[in-house]
Amino acid sequence: MKYKNLSVKKMFGWVALGLILSMSGITITMFLVTKQTIVLLTGGALLLCAFAGIFVLTQAFGKRLSQFTAELCQTLDHMIAGNEAPKRPEDSETQLAKIGHRLARLYQIMQENRRLVDEERQELQALVSDISHQVKTPVSNLKMATDTLLERPMPESERMDFIRGIRNQTDKLDFLLQALVKTSRLETGVIQLDKKPGRLFDTVAQAMSGIVYAAEKKKIAVSVDCPENLTISHDSKWTSEALFNLLDNAVKYTPAGGKITVSVVLWEMYVEIKVADTGKGISESNQAAIFRRFYREEEVHEQQGVGIGLYLTREIVTRQGGYIKVVSEPGKGSEFSIMLPTK
Repeated sequence: MKYKNLSVKKMFGWVALGLILSMSGITITMFLVTKQTIVLLTGGALLLCAFAGIFVLTQAFGKRLSQFTAELCQTLDHMIAGNEAPKRPEDSETQLAKIGHRLARLYQIMQENRRLVDEERQELQALVSDISHQVKTPVSNLKMATDTLLERPMPESERMDFIRGIRNQTDKLDFLLQALVKTSRLETGVIQLDKKPGRLFDTVAQAMSGIVYAAEKKKIAVSVDCPENLTISHDSKWTSEALFNLLDNAVKYTPAGGKITVSVVLWEMYVEIKVADTGKGISESNQAAIFRRFYREEEVHEQQGVGIGLYLTREIVTRQGGYIKVVSEPGKGSEFSIMLPTK
């Protein structure tokens, strides 16, 4: 007999048969030894009670097993379909209930994984849509300019204007692609931030070097107040990138003849790198939205940019255990502060 293929009902049937035969054998043996009818009657009564008990137990267990099997199949069907799992019984004492609770827990984990996959898919779709939107305008301008150059003759001065326009659009595409590459490499973990002790003065100086020419061109006064020997654990390269994004925005949105101030203050648990400008300012209702990827206010669309700098800055700072805050009012400039932990 192959016991691994034996059903529960058959197993109980064989147990019951074995018990009945055993009790019958014992009763007959004792009757033959004692020759008393009472022994035969008592054995028969016990045999009937045992048979009735086994029958009731078999029926109860079979019903319970059938119920559990039905619930198990229902749960598996829900798991396959992705629907809400049925509630598990509160009783946690039986082995079947324990199996049911663990299966429900497995279902919850699968649902959470499915939710995360759906969120990632939605984020990917949003990213593709944003990139398409950002690329569409410069590509259309490039096609229009090149078609014009190919289709009609024009004076040299006008032709040079078209070529400069093409160069501006290619610069915009290059800037967009570089920003996307930096963001994607940071988000996907291709680039890991490497925090190590270093002078914050050098990091600030590296970021400042990227905006000196643009600030001079607009006659914007730039001042820096940073202790030269202040050392903290940070990723100098990426922190410089984050700070440059703030400085670049400050130069873009500060009118000619304005002022930009960079100050570094050591607090008890954080180092604050503050970039203050005398630009147009940001309304309170937009201060949370400016850190979203590709977000740009309607009033600044004439300025070059794709709306990814502040998003990248926040990612760099938060991945180092810090945070970024902004204080601004329309017409009164803005103050962006990078807060980096001292430990």
